[in-house]
Amino acid sequence: MVSGPPSSGDAETVQVLRQIKEAETEWEAKLREARGEAEQTVRRAHDEADATVKAVLAEVEGERVRRLEAAQAACDAEVEVIRREGASAAESIRASKERRPADRRDEIVAVVLGLFSGD
Repeated sequence: MVSGPPSSGDAETVQVLRQIKEAETEWEAKLREARGEAEQTVRRAHDEADATVKAVLAEVEGERVRRLEAAQAACDAEVEVIRREGASAAESIRASKERRPADRRDEIVAVVLGLFSGD
């Protein structure tokens, strides 16, 4: 190695290297900042999506419960109609004195089972 006073070329090279290092440091800082902002944006979008999914699930569950309750009420009403019709038919058959009870048994069973035929 040759030692001696630094030449103007050496000083310029050192200056260029310093500028490169400063630019590198500046861009690394900008990159870290951009990554942090991107992570926050992704986190915020994820949180919003989770909140939306939870809200929709709650709404869907509420609608499911309402529909089940309506279906149950409709079934209860239909059961009551069938019960009343069956009781009325059975009573009219029972009140009929024209035939013996054993003869009326088939008629009673036919009427009761006919209610479930689904017209």
